[in-house]
Amino acid sequence: MKSLGDRAVTVLGNHDLHLVCVAEGVEKRRSRDTLDDVLAAPDRDELITWLRHRPLMHVEGDMALVHAGLLPEWSIAKARALASEVEAALRAPSYRALLERMYGDKPDRWSDKLEGLDRLRVIINAMTRLRVLDDEGAMVLKFKGEPGDVHEAWTPWFDMPGRKSRDHTIICGHWSALGLRVEAGLASLDSGCVWGRSLTAFRLQDRAVFAVRCPESGGRED
Repeated sequence: MKSLGDRAVTVLGNHDLHLVCVAEGVEKRRSRDTLDDVLAAPDRDELITWLRHRPLMHVEGDMALVHAGLLPEWSIAKARALASEVEAALRAPSYRALLERMYGDKPDRWSDKLEGLDRLRVIINAMTRLRVLDDEGAMVLKFKGEPGDVHEAWTPWFDMPGRKSRDHTIICGHWSALGLRVEAGLASLDSGCVWGRSLTAFRLQDRAVFAVRCPESGGRED
């Protein structure tokens, strides 16, 4: 992806941030990580720096790209501005201060009064980890299951009433147990390659969907 330069636009997800944290020595490897090729690469430092400088969200016309989801209080313009706050922190000379305290499930909801690392953590969690919210609008970050397993008081983020980002088509992934879901205003493209299902591409011009089967890999979604 790096070699494609400006021909490809990528956004950061939870596994990308985990890789950066492991490479920087602020997070331990997990037993099922498959990061060795990157961490042992001769241009490892260049790759990690490139990854750390990727955007958290990309907006183009009436479409927005984000790894996981957006909180219902956020318009696209607000979400893009909030993403830029995280991007600035990740690109700053003091970026390790964010990495060292990035992880955690609290705060679990948005407030314009949030400041500092709490504010950045909510933005990161929403854009890289979100699947469902409870009936009070708090992120339920522990949930990783299928839509049928959602508690009656929980709602997928894209179905939240009054969601302010509905004026754009959101292109996302992350929720592999959800599978492919393409509808008005949403293209959720993680079709479970990690589980040996398929890898899906979505052509923006005509909303055509293309998929290839993936080999069984043991499955993992964090």
